[in-house]
Amino acid sequence: MAVTHAVTDHLDGDYLRQALEQDVRTGLTSVPKWLPPKWFYDAVGSELFSQITRLEEYYPTRRELAILRERAGDIAARSGADTLVELGSGTSEKTVLLLDALTAAGTLRTYTPVDVDAVTLEAAAERLAARYPRLAVRPVRADFEHHLSLLPGTGRRLVAFLGGTIGNLPPAAREVFLKELRSTLKPGDTLLLGTDLVKDRRRLVAAYDDALGVTAEFNRNVLRVINRELDADFEPGAFEHVALYDEDNDWIEMRLRATRAMRVQVRGLGLSISFEPGEEMRTEISAKFREEGVLDELTKAGFDVLHWYTDPAEDFALTLAAR
Repeated sequence: MAVTHAVTDHLDGDYLRQALEQDVRTGLTSVPKWLPPKWFYDAVGSELFSQITRLEEYYPTRRELAILRERAGDIAARSGADTLVELGSGTSEKTVLLLDALTAAGTLRTYTPVDVDAVTLEAAAERLAARYPRLAVRPVRADFEHHLSLLPGTGRRLVAFLGGTIGNLPPAAREVFLKELRSTLKPGDTLLLGTDLVKDRRRLVAAYDDALGVTAEFNRNVLRVINRELDADFEPGAFEHVALYDEDNDWIEMRLRATRAMRVQVRGLGLSISFEPGEEMRTEISAKFREEGVLDELTKAGFDVLHWYTDPAEDFALTLAAR
């Protein structure tokens, strides 16, 4: 039988509430206004994102899965890992390919999914424990941007940070994150990093502005989260979804554009926020990378790059790096 441990919880009851309050207060009172993308993901937002990954326009998930199907065995062999740690694990769907490869290599002992949602962690842990009866599943509820030093350090670890999520961090925050992650690793530990690559801007924009409008609803969901959690009165339908590519920074920006003048009350924070007609509020950046840029950022953070994997179309990449 697999050993499924209870969730190790590093988020006290007020942590997420305080983080939300701080982000919303800071973002809505900034010029220009902004909100971080982490607050898209309540139950509705997570389901909308799941739908996005299946859209024709949204290629990153398909490309990353294709790389894993083709190269997971090589990744397992090069890492020699007996412990897989996954940052922002969610439903752990892609993880199965790595777990299968590490199992086939005969090294796998432990899987540690890391996420902020305890319910998702518990469900994924139960499902994987049933699939891998000899696997020790040790879920950790934590914010990977702030709790890297608290993650279990036992075993020879492969830390997977997939989905291009690192692109949601601006360059300065990426630098801090990678250096902090490097400092928590021991000799023999490795990092598997997923990055979306620079390509034709029309394809990039289409991936974040699909014809069915699913991404638009996902974008507006941050307003519904704020309404519910902070007693606000945003009208999500009064904001248009905007996706554009910033060539100077090589990133997609998602924004919400006010269609008319309005004043929004965020009663949970005692805020009254005005929007002008056409005013835009940034809700996400998603950086796109070139191979030399990824290798440079990892090297500056103290990693040794072991291998670069990409799909035949060179749309997406996985980079394996060692401490």
